[in-house]
Amino acid sequence: MEKNSLLKVKVVPNAPLLVEGTVELILSDGTTVVKENPHLCRCGASGNKPYCDGSHTKIGFRG
Repeated sequence: MEKNSLLKVKVVPNAPLLVEGTVELILSDGTTVVKENPHLCRCGASGNKPYCDGSHTKIGFRG
């Protein structure tokens, strides 16, 4: 993966972080995953962390 590619991360009110581009995520167990345009949880309630599963709507996340 190219180290200098520009990524965009959109912070949308009451929603996950919307990443535009290819990212390499290093998970808590040390494994790495390459994803295109992931939506990352920022409410803390996702059952599929670090990815959003829509839980922010169920818990009324505001941010």
